[in-house]
Amino acid sequence: MEDSDVLDAYSRTVSTVAAEVTPHVASLRLARGGGSAVVFADDGYLITNAHVVGRDRAGVATFSDGTEQDFRVVGADPLSDLAVVRVSEAPPAVRLGDADKLVVGQLVVAVGSPLGLAGSVTAGVVSALGRSLPVRTARAGRVIENVIQTDAALNPGNPGGALADSSGRVVGVNTAVAGIGLGMAVPINATTRRIIDTLLVEGKVRRAYLGLVGVPAPLPDEVAEHTGQRAGLRVVEVVAGGPAARAGLRPGDLVLTVGRARVSDAQDIQRQLFAEVIGTRLPVTVLRNGAMVDVVAAPTELAG
Repeated sequence: MEDSDVLDAYSRTVSTVAAEVTPHVASLRLARGGGSAVVFADDGYLITNAHVVGRDRAGVATFSDGTEQDFRVVGADPLSDLAVVRVSEAPPAVRLGDADKLVVGQLVVAVGSPLGLAGSVTAGVVSALGRSLPVRTARAGRVIENVIQTDAALNPGNPGGALADSSGRVVGVNTAVAGIGLGMAVPINATTRRIIDTLLVEGKVRRAYLGLVGVPAPLPDEVAEHTGQRAGLRVVEVVAGGPAARAGLRPGDLVLTVGRARVSDAQDIQRQLFAEVIGTRLPVTVLRNGAMVDVVAAPTELAG
């Protein structure tokens, strides 16, 4: 196959995805800034980032055809960095995919409103999966778990926009620019669908918070053979003053289990961090300097 044929096939895929997804993406204008949002359900519901809406409760959404509508904020969840907003009328919902089926190297297309330019499209690949993204605010530090890392160019205004696979299914919500050529997106999967459904009904999600940043890592052969577990979560940062820090967890620890359930990535922890574990004693087993260490963490409720 000639290079021109490869380029044509690539271009056709990106343009097809762009044509399918762009009508479902809006530019959001708020009192304290802006971003993007994606129509994900009927009756005018859009998904965006919690940090995009901030403390604002309303704003204006502009779709790719120039249509403008007022929107109200239905609810937000800072820990997942997801929020739901609603307009009176919107295009049909975009098709949602399952980020748990993504593989590193897979083509993805980002659609959003960088720098206020509605309907902007960039393309790239999935660079890594299962990342944790630390975010600092004026009041505290927090961690967005299990994000998708991509080299698709993201710019200010892209957060809240769609990250789609080559079939035009939205598999992530763009959330941050982590560096040159490095963007992050919140995955669309069973865990985040539960969060979104709760936001639709209750307007908020009571979330437990541990305060650690980790990356998937293989277990040493002898530990894997003994436990039957092949991977854990390597702690790269512990948020000062958080439950993980108070429990004695340290950077370099390799988390094996949380709540006696095996952990191989950040999502395995996130699945447990809902209201029912706030204030409970949550056992955590880590591998530290070649030895198994058991600690007990007491998750706190994430402040809104």
